[in-house]
Amino acid sequence: MNIKGKVHLMFEQSGVFKNEFKKLGYEAYDYDIQNNHGETDYQIDLFKEIEGAYDGKPSLFDNITKDDLIMAFFPCIYFCENNELYFTGKHMNLSRLSTKEKIETILQRARDRQSMYELCLKLFCVCDVRNIRLIMENPFSYAHYLVNNFPYKAVLIDNNRTLRGDFYKKPTQYWFLN
Repeated sequence: MNIKGKVHLMFEQSGVFKNEFKKLGYEAYDYDIQNNHGETDYQIDLFKEIEGAYDGKPSLFDNITKDDLIMAFFPCIYFCENNELYFTGKHMNLSRLSTKEKIETILQRARDRQSMYELCLKLFCVCDVRNIRLIMENPFSYAHYLVNNFPYKAVLIDNNRTLRGDFYKKPTQYWFLN
């Protein structure tokens, strides 16, 4: 892939990927609502920006061109297989709750996942319509919600990220758009 523009790393505040892109000579920026590592260049509510762009309102996406690249580490907590333990009532965080508290927690979790799913879809739609290149990363498992319920399909599954310099071996999937 030839990147002629900037690299925008969304939902990334550690600076790890940004700094690797910079070592390769690219202009790269981290975007996240938090700045726990002191590396976030733009401390911004990305969910609000996605919603705004999707609704045709001004957003940070207005300054991203087709020569740029977005690499998004979209929050996975509601999509990964661990989440299925909540929906079956078997997650250890639910073990001491009353039946009603357990059901209320499961219902809230379902609403939260629906909201995240919609935001993820909207991110893809914004990038698709604007012809912005997007790479999205998320953990891989066959029980992963996006594997079975997402109109865009991951094209690459990395079963051992340590072979490419990461500290974690966990399987990871990548979507490529544009």
